[in-house]
Amino acid sequence: MVDTDSRARPDRRPALAICVWNPDYPTWDLVEDLSGEPWSPPGARTQPIRGDRDAQALAGRLIVALKDQDCAGLLLIGRTSHPGPFRLQMRAENRRLEGSGRLDETGPGVARVTAPVAEMLRDLTATGLPAIAASDAEEDAGSYILYRALADLPDSLNSPSIGLLRAPDGATEEAMRTAIKAVASAMARHLTPLPRSSAA
Repeated sequence: MVDTDSRARPDRRPALAICVWNPDYPTWDLVEDLSGEPWSPPGARTQPIRGDRDAQALAGRLIVALKDQDCAGLLLIGRTSHPGPFRLQMRAENRRLEGSGRLDETGPGVARVTAPVAEMLRDLTATGLPAIAASDAEEDAGSYILYRALADLPDSLNSPSIGLLRAPDGATEEAMRTAIKAVASAMARHLTPLPRSSAA
């Protein structure tokens, strides 16, 4: 009998970066068990990225991560200023971090997320959590980081999938776990496996 050790095989799953942009905002530890490995949705491997109170520095780190050929997506997570349901933000405006003036004089006024919002919303509501897709861009670090990441994307079919999930105040750890798993799994279904050359 041939002994095939799966650990020796290259991991061809694309990386899905997950970042809670404000480190003061607790959500859920992606490492759920004693294995030390973060939870991953089918078809992808999660790449946790530490949040930072310095939104400009964090945006720069996320852009660098997205330029790695193994990283095929980014899910930003944070709070919403609105009461009620979870919100999937569909766009970000070209605004400075402090809210006055354009961030990029030559960039588009609005950048739309590249993640499959309709499918993410369907899977999220199927869990029983109230959720909506929102076209308004909240004026905070999350929208600033989202615009920076989207505006830096190359014009190609292989651009990373980028989305933003906002949770209402008072959302429990269990609700956060359920919401993040639902939207991350929906994103992962649309990610392409890595070519053999980059998975070695």
